[in-house]
Amino acid sequence: MATAGEAATAPLQKLHGANIIAAIKQSGVDHILSVPDLHTSQGVLRPISTDNHLKLIRVCKEDECIGIAAGLTYGNIRSLVLIQYTGFLYAINAIRGVACEQNMPICLMIGLLQKEPGVLPQNSKRFGLRIVEPMLDTLGIPHTHIETDDDVERIAPAIEHAYKHSHPTAILIGGRAI
Repeated sequence: MATAGEAATAPLQKLHGANIIAAIKQSGVDHILSVPDLHTSQGVLRPISTDNHLKLIRVCKEDECIGIAAGLTYGNIRSLVLIQYTGFLYAINAIRGVACEQNMPICLMIGLLQKEPGVLPQNSKRFGLRIVEPMLDTLGIPHTHIETDDDVERIAPAIEHAYKHSHPTAILIGGRAI
């Protein structure tokens, strides 16, 4: 058993943006809706912007993503909303009214900006991070937490579940994607 000092110096597992993007593609998503997200910008958003197989739609406000994603579903186009947790909190009414009440397969990938490595969101020192999962639970939105490359295998099944059951889902990106 490691001592507290050993645990503190143990190397953190990595999260590679390329693996996240591969999982998104595996799920059949080809449109990404996003407001610039500081948490995922280097490892995920920037590579998406240059990817020939993904169409990035940049929007001004997070709640706009929800309406556009809903519209895309009517054309049988799979999309993913890539935002920070602050944007999730901002767009909560659109998420409630469109995604939840209309049973839309809106897939949210939420960057947990400034989450402490190895700390679960509900144990964060940041109030905003602590309330994300309880808000998702209140809305009835299933969610999964991605911290390392080992967790990335949960992304495609979460998206598949959303489209199969016409229900929103959330993928929380806690690790800093490189």
